[in-house]
Amino acid sequence: MVGHALHRMRKSSVQCPAVLISAPASGQGKTTATAALARWHRQQGLRVRVFKTGPDFLDPMILERASGQPVYQLDLWMGGEAHCREMLYRAACESDLILVEGVMGLHDGEASSAGLAMRFGLPVLAVIDGSAMAQTFGAIALGLATYRPDLTMAGVLANRVGSESHAQMLRESLPEGMAWFGALPRNEAYGMPSRHLGLVQAEEIADLEQRIDQAAQALGRLSLTLPLPVSFEPPEPDQAVVHARRLQGVRIAVARDAAFSFLYPANLDTLRDLGAELIFFSPLNDAALPEADSVYLPGGYPELHLNQLAHNSAMKAAIQAHHAQGKPLVAECGGMLYLLDSLSDVQGQTAPMLGLMPGKAVLQKRFVNLGMHGVSLPEGAMRGHTFHHASMDSPMSPVASTLPQRQLGKAEGVYRAGRLHASFLHLYFPSNPAAVSALFAPGAPT
Repeated sequence: MVGHALHRMRKSSVQCPAVLISAPASGQGKTTATAALARWHRQQGLRVRVFKTGPDFLDPMILERASGQPVYQLDLWMGGEAHCREMLYRAACESDLILVEGVMGLHDGEASSAGLAMRFGLPVLAVIDGSAMAQTFGAIALGLATYRPDLTMAGVLANRVGSESHAQMLRESLPEGMAWFGALPRNEAYGMPSRHLGLVQAEEIADLEQRIDQAAQALGRLSLTLPLPVSFEPPEPDQAVVHARRLQGVRIAVARDAAFSFLYPANLDTLRDLGAELIFFSPLNDAALPEADSVYLPGGYPELHLNQLAHNSAMKAAIQAHHAQGKPLVAECGGMLYLLDSLSDVQGQTAPMLGLMPGKAVLQKRFVNLGMHGVSLPEGAMRGHTFHHASMDSPMSPVASTLPQRQLGKAEGVYRAGRLHASFLHLYFPSNPAAVSALFAPGAPT
């Protein structure tokens, strides 16, 4: 778990086979390939750990089902190098294989998948959709491999290939010396369905296990071998800070169901490492809050469950009472939408929400905001990201605004009402555990 003292493990470097799975762009099949690799190697009796590059909630749900282990995010900007190094080192100490799924295209973004691969010596397996190309496949592979000279390429996997002769044509297009990992045929049976924020949540895909198994079987026919071992170094002792257990004895009710599921495992670990006891509840199905000092409403898809949320009057009253008692309530993105007077989906259906924040939100057909953001809160500076299709109209004035990482990025407002903290920003708790403890601690704000 993130934040535990390093004296419990070896201080020397450890080696573990590892590879980062990336692509020229989103939509090439990275998640399918990564899930298939995890499942196939797991079926061979190996202990497989999977990580996801960047601030993604949805892909890790699929990858967790494939690997049987929690999937953590690796992001050099959001979490920092020491944090990423510690998670990789811990995984290497207890695993036979580490897989890291990249984000977007290999070289996209300031904290790119390529940058992460080079920082930690991870070879890259490029997944390229070959469905509409021939020799250009080799040109793309060459560009991915040589755009940054310090990158190590493990090889190439062709996806959505039409036939054996098509696969052979793609293989022949590769530059000399580039390894061919094989080809996955075009097959909807193991593709992953998607919606407006990305892949559909794992629990909503009824035949997910079958999809993953079929993709794993297809990969297994390619005579896979383990990637070469990578040496993982422990964090420097002065970077492995164990924060005081400032939330010792604090009970935090965490919303977790189909409407509120965007939870970083590292965020939950941070709360536990600070001493908090976490109790999970469902705003969709439960009639009461657990007995708790604080409430955490993460993001998700409240717009897909308008009627059920609106008609759960008992839960609405319980959260309203929690806020009226001056107890901490931290809400992110979808969690904040739940706090408003009303929420409308993209079809125009509107339902009343909690009414703890004046205003309304309406889902749009396109992204309203997307990107990495930092924020200076009274509790301290934190980092995170935003991605949402909702536009919000509220008379409340923000107490702070986020600072987008991108030069032309759009800032997000941070709203406060008593101990209520709400924003579209998904905070990454390991970026400042001390600030997190102040957000959730009972009593007057610090």
